[in-house]
Amino acid sequence: MESVEGKQDALRVAQDATDQEHRMSLLSAVRLYPKAIGWSILLSTAVIMEGYDLLLMGSLYAQPAFKKKYGEQLADGTYQIPAPWQAGLSNGASVGSIIGLIINGYVSERIGFRKTMMAALSIIIGIIFIPFFAPSLEVLLVGQILIGIPWGIFQTLTTAYAAEVTPTHLRAYLTTYVNLCWVFGQLCGSGVLRAMLLRNDQWAYRIPFGLQWMWPVPLIIGISFAPESPWWLVRKNRLEDAKAALLRLTSVDKDPDFDVDKTVTLMAVTVAQEKELGTGTRYVDLFRGVDLRRTYVACACWMIQILSGSGLRSYSTYFYQQAGLATDQAFNMSIAGYALGIFGVICSWALLPKVGRRTMYLGGLVCLMTSLLIVGILGAIKQHPTSSIAWAIGSILLIYTFFYDVSVGPVCYSLVSELPAVRLRSKTIVLARASYNALNIVSNVITPYMLNPSAWNWGAKAGFFYAGTCLLSLVFTFFCIPEPKDRTFAELNILFQKKTNARKFKGEKVDLYDVQIGNFEDRKI
Repeated sequence: MESVEGKQDALRVAQDATDQEHRMSLLSAVRLYPKAIGWSILLSTAVIMEGYDLLLMGSLYAQPAFKKKYGEQLADGTYQIPAPWQAGLSNGASVGSIIGLIINGYVSERIGFRKTMMAALSIIIGIIFIPFFAPSLEVLLVGQILIGIPWGIFQTLTTAYAAEVTPTHLRAYLTTYVNLCWVFGQLCGSGVLRAMLLRNDQWAYRIPFGLQWMWPVPLIIGISFAPESPWWLVRKNRLEDAKAALLRLTSVDKDPDFDVDKTVTLMAVTVAQEKELGTGTRYVDLFRGVDLRRTYVACACWMIQILSGSGLRSYSTYFYQQAGLATDQAFNMSIAGYALGIFGVICSWALLPKVGRRTMYLGGLVCLMTSLLIVGILGAIKQHPTSSIAWAIGSILLIYTFFYDVSVGPVCYSLVSELPAVRLRSKTIVLARASYNALNIVSNVITPYMLNPSAWNWGAKAGFFYAGTCLLSLVFTFFCIPEPKDRTFAELNILFQKKTNARKFKGEKVDLYDVQIGNFEDRKI
């Protein structure tokens, strides 16, 4: 057993590293970690594929050629994909993602982030053949389930990697960038489908499917050179490798005060601190002790994305059609919405250093609930399909999209990566995203029924339903979601251990000496 003096020395070094990280400005963090920013951006690019394909399937329900190939003819002579199949196809990807998430929770912690990412990208190359050549809805469903498996890996691994290769001041930017990639993928999907709108043959939907092949190979080549997460190496007690990885992620000549040994010591102390507090590494440990709170808050953060009405965004083109817009106008509005979403994420970056994650969540939910109420009220007004009310509904949904991508959309990625314990981060993010996908399955079942004229035919009145779930999310956020802004992972451990009220996280004073650390004998710091 290491001496008390040795433990105190390690704590002093860790506290020095913590103080240095607090003193670091955003600009100095960018100068010190430009390589980490680049590698994180590269890995996050894979999420563009997920955003692209999810938008693809939801919007294809509004494409004439796709509906004629896979749909059923209605009494008026038009074609529609039946609501049960719409729900099934959308849920297929979610089911596959849950499988991929569970796999990622085990595999990434065993072999590392880099190798897991390369394996998932290699698998997806073969799976794309299934939707590309699908002769029926049944085969298309199989393809959606299988392609969802690597998506589940992309969804969580990229967020965890972004959180682990950057310092406190950059965490929020790189984790929210994952959401920007998702929105960018949706914008690409909308643009491709709009370009295919005039085609009446099979290539109107096969070309969009085939374009997914352009991503994996370049990403595999680039990621093969990426450094492993230093936090993962510390968890594996490979401290020298962690130092080497950290040197590859930084430009030490830009900051003479930076000390790689102190930074790795802080990581080792944080991991040892969690062991001392009883944090394990298995899925069952997510529901024990203080980690139970961290688990359900992280899960709720991601589920709020669905509860705040994002289901309408996934079906935006189809939603615009059912609200009364022509097909080409519906695609144009979707493209405008996703372009506005990108602008929203950029605006969120301007707010992050000044406004806390919790505050952005609260303000965003108020704006989203108001927008959804207005959409519902407009939808309740009887109208001719080409009336100006249809355009008003579309405009309000664009405003909703902007508020969503300023707040709940990107900030969620920051919260779910910062709130978990270091030893359980990958598994917590996996479970949180799995919770999101499970709720998304429910949303994908009921939303098509809400919008489909052959089912419930609510149209824009669906805004009332999601305004109600948005209100529930607002109440939960106020009472349960804490503020992790400007906190190191070690400080967050202490705040959770002290059972600090969520509304007091921001102002609570923290010192690493608040918790006694032991069991350093197996960690040569």
